[in-house]
Amino acid sequence: MNGRRMRSDRGQVAIEYIGFVPILLFVALCGIQLGWVAYVHEQADNAARTAARVEAQHRGRGEAAGRAAIREGLAADVKVPSGGDAVTATVTIKINAIVPGLDIPDAVATAVMPNDDPKGP
Repeated sequence: MNGRRMRSDRGQVAIEYIGFVPILLFVALCGIQLGWVAYVHEQADNAARTAARVEAQHRGRGEAAGRAAIREGLAADVKVPSGGDAVTATVTIKINAIVPGLDIPDAVATAVMPNDDPKGP
């Protein structure tokens, strides 16, 4: 080698790894965000079905039942207008963004059940 030290690639893997870690973290956060969005939509669907079913059988109790069907930490807007042959419940839940800069629309679910209240519509 004539006393000269040849240039080597030592440390190259560490540099590549440091550059790749933010991309890996971003992909992981996106996966977590996708799971959270699916979970919140499932909660909204479940709450809407519960609210409509309970309101159809017991007038005036649907909104409380819809709120009770949702995980405690989620703030939901449950609307169950009364009257008619069918009961329609609409639930809206705000989805918090885990990934910075992501604008996610609210989870909105609607359920319709026939009015089974023995007192009529």
